[in-house]
Amino acid sequence: MRDTRCERRATFLAPMACAILLGFCLMGGPAFAYEVVEVTDGGTVTGRIGLDGPVPAPKGYNLVIYPDPEYCGRISNGKGWRLLYDFAVDRTGGLKDAVVMLEGISAGKAFALSVPRVDARDCKFLPFMTVVRDGHAIEVVNMDPVMHDIQAYETSTSLGARVLFNSPLPMNVHHHRGDLHATHDHQPGKSMLGPIYLSKGRRVFLMQCGFHPYMESWALAIDNPYFTITDASGHFTIGDVPPGTYRLVAWHPQTGQTVEEQVVTVEPNGRHMITLSLQAPLGRRTVHEVIDNPRFGPGVLGRPVEIVPLVEHQH
Repeated sequence: MRDTRCERRATFLAPMACAILLGFCLMGGPAFAYEVVEVTDGGTVTGRIGLDGPVPAPKGYNLVIYPDPEYCGRISNGKGWRLLYDFAVDRTGGLKDAVVMLEGISAGKAFALSVPRVDARDCKFLPFMTVVRDGHAIEVVNMDPVMHDIQAYETSTSLGARVLFNSPLPMNVHHHRGDLHATHDHQPGKSMLGPIYLSKGRRVFLMQCGFHPYMESWALAIDNPYFTITDASGHFTIGDVPPGTYRLVAWHPQTGQTVEEQVVTVEPNGRHMITLSLQAPLGRRTVHEVIDNPRFGPGVLGRPVEIVPLVEHQH
């Protein structure tokens, strides 16, 4: 069943605006202490998360507006624009990078979650989606020969965004900054550990680069280890589930006006298949769109600028 209280219409006009979502709706009730116990006769929940509706166009960022256009332009469209594909959907409509979790489990298997690591690589945060735990940390590693500025936020529908930390990430000295056309092996550079202390009712975590705003990484706070992130085809598997009745929730940061859920009863040693779809946002959702304007190209910098998509030619 869908919780209609979680449905909200919104206009997505800024990179962080997609984050005004589900702070309380995902809580599913008061917080509880999770207990690690041996699971016997655990079941498995598998399925697929799809996107219902047209796939939104990627966000477009004119690279000459931001620092390091030549290096960051190693991923670009060949016309000086970096594209942020915040929806990854396969040919059959399967949605990648959706978080799927079972809520209402108070005891079960141990957390296998280590400190989440996000790499800054070719001016792109990888992975795009992860999970975090309140009171723990996230690690960010610079693989680039340019400087990044790590800005992290927590968000909620009613309370808006709050800064968790803001920290510079110096350039990676393992690379030669001037040799933009070299093949980089991306040896790890300086690492940063940022603490995550979420306010009550907030579970959405967003990290951006203050210098390169097309660098985004999202996370959802979890309170039990029964979660997963969908693969490139939208498929997921959650195993070793204690028998019982729970709420299965699917969430993606860019479909923030809705959360899809379904009640599932897990039988001993049972295998349960679930199919859900998240609604694609309609209309204009961002101010960041590609505009073909010859007066606003590399020439405006007053020096020769060669923006060549050596790593990925985006379309």
